[in-house]
Amino acid sequence: MFGRLTWNAIPWSEPIPLVAAGMVGLALAAVIGWVFLKGYVPYLWREWITSVDHKRIGVMYCLLALVMLLRGFSDAAMMRSQQALAFHGPGYLPPDHYDQIFSAHGTIMIFFVAMPFMVGLMNFVVPLQLGVRDVAFPTLNSVSFWLTAAGALLINVSLVVGEFARTGWLPYPPLSELRYSPGVGVDYYLWSLQIAGVGTLLSGVNLVTTILKMRAPGMSYTRMPVFCWTALASNLLIVAAFPILTATTAMLTLDRYLGFHFFTNELGGNAMMFVNLIWAWGHPEVYILILPAFGVFSEVIATFSGKPLFGYRSMVVATMAICVLSFMVWLHHFFTMGAGADVNGFFGIMTMIIAIPTGVKVYNWLFTMYGGKVRFSAPMLWSIGFMVTFVIGGMTGVLMAVPPADFLLHNSLFLVAHFHNVIIGGVLFGAFAGYNYWFPKAFGFRLDDAWGRRAFWLWFCGFYMAFMPLYVLGMLGMTRRLQHFDRPEWYPWVLVAAGGAGLITLGIGAQIIQIVVSIRNRALLRDLTGDPWDGRTLEWATASPPPAFNFAVLPNVKGEEPYWGMKQKARQLAHLLTAEPSYSAILVPRNTATGVVTAFFAVFLGFAMIWRIYWLAGLGFIGIYAAFVAFAWRDRSEQEISADEVQELDRQNRLIRSSVLAEGVQS
Repeated sequence: MFGRLTWNAIPWSEPIPLVAAGMVGLALAAVIGWVFLKGYVPYLWREWITSVDHKRIGVMYCLLALVMLLRGFSDAAMMRSQQALAFHGPGYLPPDHYDQIFSAHGTIMIFFVAMPFMVGLMNFVVPLQLGVRDVAFPTLNSVSFWLTAAGALLINVSLVVGEFARTGWLPYPPLSELRYSPGVGVDYYLWSLQIAGVGTLLSGVNLVTTILKMRAPGMSYTRMPVFCWTALASNLLIVAAFPILTATTAMLTLDRYLGFHFFTNELGGNAMMFVNLIWAWGHPEVYILILPAFGVFSEVIATFSGKPLFGYRSMVVATMAICVLSFMVWLHHFFTMGAGADVNGFFGIMTMIIAIPTGVKVYNWLFTMYGGKVRFSAPMLWSIGFMVTFVIGGMTGVLMAVPPADFLLHNSLFLVAHFHNVIIGGVLFGAFAGYNYWFPKAFGFRLDDAWGRRAFWLWFCGFYMAFMPLYVLGMLGMTRRLQHFDRPEWYPWVLVAAGGAGLITLGIGAQIIQIVVSIRNRALLRDLTGDPWDGRTLEWATASPPPAFNFAVLPNVKGEEPYWGMKQKARQLAHLLTAEPSYSAILVPRNTATGVVTAFFAVFLGFAMIWRIYWLAGLGFIGIYAAFVAFAWRDRSEQEISADEVQELDRQNRLIRSSVLAEGVQS
């Protein structure tokens, strides 16, 4: 009745996962108990869990990413401390557990930290920057988020019930085939990624449609902010690449469940086909993550330099060039497969070429700062730290694009250092820059800048201390995935890297303190203007936080920086805003539980398939189907916000902005 699930699935003999799970369980129980005691359940259900507002969904994506960052980084800290203690000894993590941690770290950081963070920022910001009221498909947006959360929950369940994959973050056959991985670890990987991957694909379709078909009057393509361009490129890549991931994981699932042998060499399959397919998705995935971060840096650097972005059109061209070229470089991940000099040479050249549009962006950011009045607030520090770090990561990437060099460095810690140089120095720094930059827009008060600076410097110094030694270790021949080692020349560098992980831990602690201090001092940090940074794009034209309808009247866009133009015109007219518009009632989509109910049954479906409990899987599928049928038969899909309510909210916003402009003119 319960398939392969027995009491032995719980790792009773392993204290580390049990203690970790117990601590997480206690924390979760405490939060849930506090929510119930305070009576917040109706509010959370009404305003957040069932919300289809793109802003709320964007915030929940970012919150999921921050929570999963704690889980993913704890795995990284365990790996670094294990290696620091495993010189001429076993350390404290048995090989079996170390391999699970290794796999979980990469999977969580890419799929459930970097992806939700970038998708969350795009969800929150893009409709506001386009001057529209929501994304194209609001309910689908909710479903996308909750499916991503369902995938994250399944991975965390593997901590206590069963095991996680021991294959690395990409489950290469034949190790991931049933013959060599007979447990449920690979199944947890496959089902969590397929569920979350569907959510990501739906989100990509939603945002592409929003950008292409829903823009404010006058918002032509050449007037869109650069962040919207990078979001468009990223989501086009999602729509093109994620079906490859879904198909590849589905084929591996069929291999494991029904003996199809797509990737079994001795039975007619080809294990290298998996490697080709997974990297045909995997390298565009790198740009799916980094392109929105490029957009964040473009917005932050222009705002905090007090200048328009240098070379707007060249930035757009570079963005779309990266979008196209990213599909032509995947084979550089396995130059050593024996494809031949011609194939390796082509992919090496293409990898070098894709560095050119990236270089264009870096120079544009530098020229934007040149001659500007640069303000070194926390978002700007993350952006400058990115430029320094990412250039180093890019140069090491070009080095590995040379096939003979890659033959030496392949599978070494040099590669690990390069990858983290790009992902942490690019994606994560971009996420933190955007998080600090748009936080006051989401919540109406700024984050404490002093603690933001401390967090940046701890992260920045910790990153260099943790990953620069890995370049040296890679050149010395240390490979990835080592649970212990005996080479004395490696040991000092491993200790330095462990110290760097400690500094990053302090950086995360500073970010937690930043949130606590900011909430405690929110009255002092309150932003009444909706424009705390003197921003240049349309999201800063709304109140903070924006109303459900975003804009009382859709803006009429003129010029590449419409909001900056509006402010300058108002200042020239001695603090006068444009005449008050004629208000009308606005229809907004009604909240729905479709997303959370779908995810609830998706968790049961995934868990049941992992453990071969087929009757429960059938119930999960029926539940998902029923949720969509119920949604399709809804009588009312929208609710009306009256013209009087719209007028009242907009007048408050206009009154505050008029007084701020008047003060600016007088000073």
